[in-house]
Amino acid sequence: MKKIISFIRELRPFNMVMLTVAGIINAFGITLFLMPVKLYDSGISGTSMLLAQVTPEWLSLSVFLILLNIPLFLYGLRKQGAGFTFCAIYTVAVYSVMSWLITDVLPIDVSIASPLAGTDLLLCALFGGVISGLGSGLAIRFGGAMDGIEVMAVIFAKKLGMTVGNFVMLYNVILYVVCGFVINSWILPLYSIVTYMASMKTVDYIVDGLQRSKAAMIVTSKPDLICKELMEEFRCGITLIDAKGGFSGADRKVLYFVVNRFQVMKMRNIVRKSDPLAYITLTEVADIFSATS
Repeated sequence: MKKIISFIRELRPFNMVMLTVAGIINAFGITLFLMPVKLYDSGISGTSMLLAQVTPEWLSLSVFLILLNIPLFLYGLRKQGAGFTFCAIYTVAVYSVMSWLITDVLPIDVSIASPLAGTDLLLCALFGGVISGLGSGLAIRFGGAMDGIEVMAVIFAKKLGMTVGNFVMLYNVILYVVCGFVINSWILPLYSIVTYMASMKTVDYIVDGLQRSKAAMIVTSKPDLICKELMEEFRCGITLIDAKGGFSGADRKVLYFVVNRFQVMKMRNIVRKSDPLAYITLTEVADIFSATS
């Protein structure tokens, strides 16, 4: 009973609305830009598109999305949890139903060319990738997934000595090579790589955030002075970490401080003025939030 209550609590109404939107967006990107000109999405979605082309007409994209994705999500149930699995299956179901509505029910002709970009392969590849990436990114951001191959990557990548990203990329390379041999042409698979790159970049922006900031690690022997100057200038807190010089053995402080890209130079000037010998490293961060937000 406790597991059921916990599972229900995970299904926040707003998240379910956004997962519905994600599935609809992804369906529009695939059916209005990629399928009409026979370009391929990545992962299981791309595999479903290829299979839909080489099998009888009743085995449509929507059928393969369900047949291929749901077993993968269920296989990853123990690793990912019931909440994620339900949300992922729900998102794929919305994507599948919406794809069926667009291609078979709504009065939209997607049989020959894209209703919006015609037969321009570059436009179809770019816009199809961006729109489907928007859908996939929203699905990930709100607790679901659009593609079962990512779940398999989480489970098997480490066992194979690979990163999750490399596992997904290897799968897609194999998919596009197979597509080239099946259709006996490399033009569409090569344009599909453009789709994949546009989609991947869009997913990164949606999941990691558009407003990326910089995290500064400042190693200094004058932490009090630098902290005072930075906090007065930027009106925000700083985290201090105890450290010791590896060569000199002298005690040091490391200041952890986050600024946006427009504040980096001002921060550097303040640190340089307060301690010319301070050492600064910068790394990119995204989506800064507290644990309670």
